[in-house]
Amino acid sequence: MSTTTQDTSDLSYLNTLKLVQDTLTQDTPFEESLNELLKLLARDMGYVRAFMVIMDPKTENLKLSLTYSPAQTDDVTYSPGRGIIGRVFDSGESITITRLSDDPEFLNKAFGRSEDELKKLGFICVPVINLRTDDIEVIGALSVDVPLIPADDMAAHRQFLEVVAGIIAGHVAQLQEEMATQNHLLSQGLMSGGTETPTPKDFVAASKAMRLVLRQSGQVAPSRATALLRGESGTGKELLAEAIHSSSPRADKPLIKLNCAALPSELIESELFGHQKGAFTGAFQTKRGLFEVADQGTLFLDEIGELSMDAQAKVLRAIQEKEIQRVGSEQTITVDVRLICATHQPLEELLEKGLFREDLYYRINVFPIFIPPLKERREDILPLAEHFLSDFTDEYGKEVKRISTPAIELLSMYHWPGNVRELKNCLERAVLLCEEKVIRTYHLPPTLQSAESSATGTNLSFGEAVAKFEQELLIDSLKKTGGNMLQSARDLRVSYRIVNYKVKKYNIDVKKYSQSKKRMKNKLEG
Repeated sequence: MSTTTQDTSDLSYLNTLKLVQDTLTQDTPFEESLNELLKLLARDMGYVRAFMVIMDPKTENLKLSLTYSPAQTDDVTYSPGRGIIGRVFDSGESITITRLSDDPEFLNKAFGRSEDELKKLGFICVPVINLRTDDIEVIGALSVDVPLIPADDMAAHRQFLEVVAGIIAGHVAQLQEEMATQNHLLSQGLMSGGTETPTPKDFVAASKAMRLVLRQSGQVAPSRATALLRGESGTGKELLAEAIHSSSPRADKPLIKLNCAALPSELIESELFGHQKGAFTGAFQTKRGLFEVADQGTLFLDEIGELSMDAQAKVLRAIQEKEIQRVGSEQTITVDVRLICATHQPLEELLEKGLFREDLYYRINVFPIFIPPLKERREDILPLAEHFLSDFTDEYGKEVKRISTPAIELLSMYHWPGNVRELKNCLERAVLLCEEKVIRTYHLPPTLQSAESSATGTNLSFGEAVAKFEQELLIDSLKKTGGNMLQSARDLRVSYRIVNYKVKKYNIDVKKYSQSKKRMKNKLEG
């Protein structure tokens, strides 16, 4: 069943399902992954076109969102209950049409199919159902045009597409949520409809979780909406705030930062709103506050949960009225500031305890972005480590080229309570200590090491330490050569027989490094 002309008992369609899963597990945005999936279906299954409609949460109509078609696509919507797609959406049941010209309910809205095409094509439409809710919720429909084939083959293709629809349901639900967010911002006048922002400079995001964070920051950046960055200390909230500002219409204006936990409460108001000369003891001259300094630009308030109740009230007024008063002055000053806030604290708990104003909470929580801790996105550890390695080798004039495989394993296994900040400090220390071209386990802090994982551990004998170092060199070489033992033997200047013996002795899986190199090659070519 790999094409519409093959026998439906052909199990090669399983290969297509595997490719579908591989496409969706790549670290790419949801829309891009789904577009690639439609191309894959058309290519491998012999479909003339494949397209997807997703329910617009604002209008509750089906909107043509993703297509793969040789013909020009019209921007159309489908009403529930009308036409084939509308019926599928309304009923939650799949529909197949053996020949399009034989079905009077087929509306032919999107692609302008000719009369000749309608006579030569069949049609399959299956519902995409959101499995995250308790009730059955149809959020879209996956449709394909197929050449004329027997009814039994059409039924087999319908079953195949129903499986695909189940696999992609999570991605479609995420895409629908993003549509809802954009609709809300547009309807509130908070977004003007800018283009998608590129990945910010110096921002490393290999995991799906961080790709989502970047996508969300790209959605909110062109707007004037207040963004609330949530996450543990050290996850990169300040860097994300810089990225949002640099992608906003205010990028050429100042970005002013204040850590609300860094100053005592009695100084915070003066820092934010300024003060008049003589307003209090030590106020020897008039000072502008950060709201004034950030006028026409962006103000980033880190750890906003640390603000006193009085300061919160004044921040709320500045947001609502766009006016401030310096401490000791009755004169109002108009300011135009875009606010980005951040906190590691559970603001909802502070609300219940009466430590945070409810009205301010709803004002700053317009567009929350949650940054997961590093331990929950381990795919980012190695790219981040290599990024910091490059930065610090340049800064300190070192010739360190890479991180050894055992050191990478230690970095990957560690739980990183200090998140990205701790990883950055770890790599800086390692670069300073390293007198070789490779970061090894003994260059890493003691907190990352144990007697079992470190060749320098005091519990290891001399022979065990040598064996550990020997294994490390061999793994490093195999990784570099993509599992080519002959090339590794040349690089290590030993015989192939010795390399083969050591691979078996240390139970090293050579295939793993070969597959790793292939994945990296495919990623670079892709």
